[in-house]
Amino acid sequence: MSSATHNPLRFIRQDVQSMHAYAIQHSVGMVKLDAMENPFALPPELQAQLGERLGKVAINRYPGARIDALKAALADYVNLPQGFSLMLGNGSDELISLLAMACDVPNAKILAPEPGFVMYAMSAQLQGLDYIGVPLRADFELDEAAMQSAIAQHEPAIVYLAYPNNPTANLWDAGVIRRLIAQVSAYGGLVVMDEAYQPFSSLSWLDEIRQHPEANAHVLLMRTLSKFGLAGVRLGYMLAPTALLKEVDKLRPPYNVSVLNAECALFALEHTEEFARQAQQICQERERLLSALSKSSNATAYKSDANMMLLRIQPQSAQDSAPADRVFEVLKAHKVLVKNVSKMHPLLAHCLRLTVGTPEENTQLLAALKAAGI
Repeated sequence: MSSATHNPLRFIRQDVQSMHAYAIQHSVGMVKLDAMENPFALPPELQAQLGERLGKVAINRYPGARIDALKAALADYVNLPQGFSLMLGNGSDELISLLAMACDVPNAKILAPEPGFVMYAMSAQLQGLDYIGVPLRADFELDEAAMQSAIAQHEPAIVYLAYPNNPTANLWDAGVIRRLIAQVSAYGGLVVMDEAYQPFSSLSWLDEIRQHPEANAHVLLMRTLSKFGLAGVRLGYMLAPTALLKEVDKLRPPYNVSVLNAECALFALEHTEEFARQAQQICQERERLLSALSKSSNATAYKSDANMMLLRIQPQSAQDSAPADRVFEVLKAHKVLVKNVSKMHPLLAHCLRLTVGTPEENTQLLAALKAAGI
């Protein structure tokens, strides 16, 4: 027997062995502004109510009727359009994986603008599908001609459009999106509108779906409760025309959402006014940060429709070849953790992504940036 047969990695795919695991930064003792989380905890009285409620959950049973109750509550919360259905995922990540699995037909491809959410490409790779990334314009708008050309050439099974986009935090031109949806729909492809940051956005594609249902018959709209304020609960949801969604839902693992997660989400939906208040404060803080950073001559802060923003650091000299790295380390030394995205894509050169925190956290962020010369 050869030594190769004794290798426990023998049957682990080579592309998986060559991958890097999703990196999560150590954040203990830091002001955590790197992961687009809602920074606000529940008020103490709601914490107590939730704790008491979770203590009564039948964790000895598989999830059952409470999952249906959660779907009904979410359908009511979003005012689900007629003829549409809703499915739940263990975060949006699971829904993205299920979509790749559902569309895994011969020569199927997945396409998305870049820079964008890394899971679109990863889900394609892990399912054995080709992935096509189409660069945005320098102003982070969709490159309509390049998108149309790539779609015509590849006829992808799925086109992902994040609205607003991560990490650029902007909303793309609705007219361009309409034309891309029409192009993809014409050959039977699907468009996924990813609205992870909807609680902080000035627009939602759901309004477009309601006004023009026929034009959006090939559109699935995906959201998450992570940015709503439940990142630790891991609950995503997707809505689409019933006939389409039921085919994807066949692939969902049984009991994919735990009873504890479902109960947390139901509790949150019964207290939407608290989370709406938090979202409003985050949007106010976002404008405060943008206003303060717009005065800097050493950095450019980009307008945002999410709970994050991009900050491009200007090199201070010819020798300052990695200004984002330099500022990132200064912030870290001041116990402020952000996301260094400067090497993720050429369009993000010298960029940091900042999550909008509490007023106190944002004040600390601005002080740390000032110490870094911003």
